[in-house]
Amino acid sequence: MNFIKNQSLIFKFICAAFTCLFFSNASAQASEANWPSKPIKYVVPFGTGGVSDNVARLIAQHLSIMLKQSVIVENKPGVSGIVGTQLVAKSSADGYTIMGGTITTHAVNPFFAKNLGYDPVVDFVPLAMVGTVSNVLVVPVNSKFNNVQEIIKELKRNPDSLTYGSSGAGTSQHLSGQLFQSLTGTKMRQIMYKGGSQAMVDLAGGQLDMVFETYAAAQPMIEAKKVKVLGVTSAKRLAELPNVPTISEAGVPGFEMQSWQGVFAPGGTPSQVVEKLSRNLSEIIKSPEVGIKLRAMGVEPDGRESALFAAFQKAEIAKWAKVVSDAGIKAD
Repeated sequence: MNFIKNQSLIFKFICAAFTCLFFSNASAQASEANWPSKPIKYVVPFGTGGVSDNVARLIAQHLSIMLKQSVIVENKPGVSGIVGTQLVAKSSADGYTIMGGTITTHAVNPFFAKNLGYDPVVDFVPLAMVGTVSNVLVVPVNSKFNNVQEIIKELKRNPDSLTYGSSGAGTSQHLSGQLFQSLTGTKMRQIMYKGGSQAMVDLAGGQLDMVFETYAAAQPMIEAKKVKVLGVTSAKRLAELPNVPTISEAGVPGFEMQSWQGVFAPGGTPSQVVEKLSRNLSEIIKSPEVGIKLRAMGVEPDGRESALFAAFQKAEIAKWAKVVSDAGIKAD
C-alpha cells in the first residue's frame, strides 16, 4: 500500500511540475508577445555630449515612437566604456535593457583589460549596426606641422618626442595612434583623458601635439580655426573635407581606421524580442530623416540587422587582435 501511495504522490508531483512548466512557458510567450509593456532603458557607456550619446538620444527618440513605449537614455561612463557595458551584461535579458556599443566596448576592450568582466560576444546579442565614424588627425593651428610627412620625419629624428591625446585604451583615438605608429615605424606618447573634449581643449591650447579625434567632435574647433586638419583616417576622403587627404594618401599606405556604433542587448534576450528590435532599429537607421542627422554627427549610416552585424563584429575582433598582437600590446 505504501508503495502504491508513494507512486501516486510521485505521479502527482510530476504532473504538478509539468503544469507549472507549461504555464511558465505560456506566461513567458505571452510576455514576449506583449513586449514592450514598460519603458526600455538605453545605456550609453560613455559621457554626455559625445558621438555615442548623441546617437543614442536620436535612436531612442524614434524607437519610442515606433514601439509606443518610452526609451530612456542613461549614461554610465567609466574605464573606456567598461563600467556601463558590465552593467548591461549583468542585466535581465528581457529586452528592457539595451545599450549603445562601439568598436571599443565590443571589439577591442578584451585586448586591453585582463579582468574585463564581460565577453563582448557571449554576453551580448547584436541588434543593429548604426554606422561608421571616421577620425581626423588634427594639430594646433599654430603647429609647425602642415602635413603628415612632417610629423613622420620629426618622429624618425626624435622618437617619442610628440604626444597624442586619447579617451583611453582601446578608443578610436588610441587605435588610430597605435596604427599610425605601427605602419610608420615611429613612437609617440599617448596622453589619456576621461573624454575627448578635454583633449581637444588642450590641443588648441598647445599642450598636445596632435589628436586623432572624430570629425564631429573636432568640427567646432576646425571651423573656429583653433586647430588644423592634416588627414582623415578613413579609406576615402570625407565629403565634408574634400581637400583633406586620407592618411593613406598622405604617405602612410594601408592606413584605415573607422570606429563604429551599434546597439546591443544582453545575451539570452528572447529571439522574438531581438527580431523586433533589430527590424525596428534597422528601419530607423535607414530612414532618410535619421540618415541626415547621423551624417551631421559624423556617422555614416549602416543599418545591418542582427545576424549581419554579428558577423561584422567577429571580423572586427579578429582584425584588431592582429594589430594589437603585432604591436606587442599586453592587457593591463
